[in-house]
Amino acid sequence: MAFKYGLMFFAAILSFSSQGFAESEIYTSFFSSSALGGYDTVAYFEKNKPVKGLDEYHLKYKGVNWYFSSQKNLEMFRANPEKYAPQYGGYCAWAVAEGDTAKGDPLHWTIHQGKLYLNYDETIKNKWLKYVDDFITRGDANWPKVIE
Repeated sequence: MAFKYGLMFFAAILSFSSQGFAESEIYTSFFSSSALGGYDTVAYFEKNKPVKGLDEYHLKYKGVNWYFSSQKNLEMFRANPEKYAPQYGGYCAWAVAEGDTAKGDPLHWTIHQGKLYLNYDETIKNKWLKYVDDFITRGDANWPKVIE
């Protein structure tokens, strides 16, 4: 009997459309409350590469944890989070441009005109880079409607 109710519960959960739920403004993986998968968002700008943040350098911003590789980077972010936070909350920039959401992978990133963008994977990043300005225009028009 419990098995039957378990299956019914699972089926009910699956029947809910993701369109019915608002997504978080900042992308985190399903079992995490960390922005950028724990990578230091300032390091993309300062070191031009992804660098894992450390537990001792973190803060909460927009309801999620942000990790940094140094106290200096934490303070830079604290002073100007909009400068360093990824666009579209760290969701895949190409997906947002297409009117949808997908995970942004912190290892597939671009800084364009002083802003950080993440993509789902290398293939999507290459697609996105072919028409980056057009995709940014479309993404800006879709954001934040795609998470509402």
